Amino acid sequence: MTNPSTLYRGGVLHCPADPSATALLVRDGRIAWLGADADAPVADRVVDLGGALVTPAFVDAHVHATDTGLALSGLDLSAVRSAGELVDAVAAFAAGLPGDAVVLGHGWDESTWAVPVVPDAAVVDRAAGGRRVYLSQASIHSALVSAALLAACPEVVSAAGYDASGWLRRDAHHVVRAAAFASVTRAQRVAAQRRALEHAASLGVAAVHECGGPDISDEEDFTGLLAVSGAGVPEVYGYWGELLGAAKARDLGAVGAGGDLFADGALGSRTAHVSAAYLDGEPGACGHGYVSAEQVRDHLLDCAAHGMQGGFHAIGDAAIGTVLEGFAAAARTLGTDRVRAARHRVEHAEIMSKRLIAGFVEYGIVASMQPAFDRLWGGAGRMYESRLGLARSLESNPMGAMHGVGVALAFGSDSPVTPIDPWGSVRAAAAHHNPGQRMSVRAAFAAHSRGGWRAVHLDNEGVLALGAPATFAVWDTPAGVERGLPVLQAEDPEARGPEDPTPLPVCRATVLRGDVIYQREGTS
Repeated sequence: MTNPSTLYRGGVLHCPADPSATALLVRDGRIAWLGADADAPVADRVVDLGGALVTPAFVDAHVHATDTGLALSGLDLSAVRSAGELVDAVAAFAAGLPGDAVVLGHGWDESTWAVPVVPDAAVVDRAAGGRRVYLSQASIHSALVSAALLAACPEVVSAAGYDASGWLRRDAHHVVRAAAFASVTRAQRVAAQRRALEHAASLGVAAVHECGGPDISDEEDFTGLLAVSGAGVPEVYGYWGELLGAAKARDLGAVGAGGDLFADGALGSRTAHVSAAYLDGEPGACGHGYVSAEQVRDHLLDCAAHGMQGGFHAIGDAAIGTVLEGFAAAARTLGTDRVRAARHRVEHAEIMSKRLIAGFVEYGIVASMQPAFDRLWGGAGRMYESRLGLARSLESNPMGAMHGVGVALAFGSDSPVTPIDPWGSVRAAAAHHNPGQRMSVRAAFAAHSRGGWRAVHLDNEGVLALGAPATFAVWDTPAGVERGLPVLQAEDPEARGPEDPTPLPVCRATVLRGDVIYQREGTS
């Protein structure tokens, strides 16, 4: 017996194969018919779209669901613009917590402060009334902690990246992060994960790629999230980032042994491994590389042995160069065609060169990128310029150049590093600070929808086509629709750019394989 069918009619469909289509019929989780309203078949249920736009739903190709949910319900520090504001925010938040609670906060970014001086552990301790405090910097690759949390982790003083000020990086950061998140109960974690997924669905996202691993989450967190995949929320495709961990990744239910398998750190914490020294760090400092080319090679060989997709987090050009050396070594054993067929990934790929981009093309590497990084930190007067200089800043996040030579792109947010904001990310890719790195809205939308499905080897997903899964989103488009996509940029070219004021689409509904996983109140 078939399930009841639903006809969605009276809309504007992003359907390149039939640009005049205004309606679609959903039956048994698939698109059973597409065409004009006048030709629509009989259905058990009819939804009047009222002129709304229907597009394939988004895929967010890099998220941290538990962190995102905790940030949505916890202490959000993204708006603080000084050390004093940070301290005040901690004090106000901590005042409502039990005395033995751990204060978890996220999002401060000292590069946006007029005086980029961070308060020390003792000041944070006083603000929190002696509670343990963990405040992750926007990049999540460093954190500011209180004296109480330092005292609870005596082993941290011997870890790389330790600083008595309480601003910790590298291994020291991993130690305090694990201790802080150990305070999160199972009930809190489950609630945070569901909140994050429901939030994603409300933004037209039908699938996310969770990037877990021993330095980011734990196995219970990871498997718990995978267990709720698609249960009234977006589907979750998990990546477990542990070196030589292909067998474990498979056993945990991951689709790949990669994601946040760190080849380096982040630009915000000056731990991304770059070939030319940071301009605002210690003299000659180039960040840190965490893997060797030999380790990359062995990891890819391990992935091949277990039939798993692999990948690495690599931001700086030196780290990406090391990763590509490992790819070349693996290809000498496996053959280039077999390496390409696996569609291994590199997360972020921010500081690139023509030589590195050519390596992505040669080995068929999927670039999982975050357009919001350029919007927030690229261009003159922002963090990338402080760290790298303006010329290197404008060369960063070269999505347009990579798309232009055929690198497969999958866009995401790295939430909570940047918010889940799919149309904002599409516009950011089309409005890169460097005009030479811009790409069309159509290409950017494809990278944020079909590109995410292709990155997990689901090549027939992410389209409105006869027989395809009925996974789509319905949008109000205040700026209008042009050729099946919303208008995202100002009509005046002079007004276009990262701060374009054009209003973005608002999601009415998100449908995953025929099931409505989000419905805005007041809509049918």
